[in-house]
Amino acid sequence: MNVSVPHAETVARLLGAPVQAGRPLGGGCVAQVWGLTLADGRRVVLKSGAGLGVEARMLRCLAGASVPVPAVLAQEGPVLLMDWVEAGGALNGTAQADLARILAALHARPQPCFGFDEDTVIGGLVQPNPRTTAWIPFFAGHRLIDRARRAREAGTLPAGVLARVERLAGRVERWLLEPDHPSLIHGDVWGGNVLCAGGRVTALIDPALYYAHPEIELAFGTLFGTLGPAFFRAYEALRPIAPGFFEERRDLYLLYPLLVHVELFGDAYVGQVEAVLTRYGA
Repeated sequence: MNVSVPHAETVARLLGAPVQAGRPLGGGCVAQVWGLTLADGRRVVLKSGAGLGVEARMLRCLAGASVPVPAVLAQEGPVLLMDWVEAGGALNGTAQADLARILAALHARPQPCFGFDEDTVIGGLVQPNPRTTAWIPFFAGHRLIDRARRAREAGTLPAGVLARVERLAGRVERWLLEPDHPSLIHGDVWGGNVLCAGGRVTALIDPALYYAHPEIELAFGTLFGTLGPAFFRAYEALRPIAPGFFEERRDLYLLYPLLVHVELFGDAYVGQVEAVLTRYGA
């Protein structure tokens, strides 16, 4: 047994075969991620950290919605074991179109409310999801105000910026739209969470699920340039985006992931938060 692999005995017990070899994988922001080969030849992924019971349930939820995700093999305490998924390919034009197809199909399914059946996590941070009947108050209260207050409590957001977020949250209805219906979203679409091979998406990983307006997913995907023109052409061919998204609403939605990054990484992102607040007069 490879003793350098964390939780190797737990892996062997849960999967019925000892670990033969393992190597750390990149991309684990708040958890350790390992690629393992078992003695019976199976290749699996081990993720160890906190909140993995929620992650396992989120992955199974996406699988039930026909989204490609790694199959959950077992989960116990700080251990999550998943099937190995081929990756290493670029999120190029063909793969962008494939991602558009996957997300458009996911967003097209009506859901019962905004929020979710339980609180979820994003980047290891708690993401509150009380069941709510309207999108705009959910976004204002449980995404902007809640996240900003948590960042303030963490000591990463100045008090004056929190006050500006709270002011803006009180009037986001000037710009935002209620959707036709709530949609399940992945919640953390960026390049590191989209696995590709052979010009297609092989899996989405590290979900941060909730029922939302899908525009927040589309906005989130532009924060680091993950979703490009090829994606939006393919997405709009399947599911039109209401006019004004890029001009009026996208930057407002970006405030949520920016606040997440402030809480996680500190003041490097505060300036971007302030720029959004200034744009919307807060």
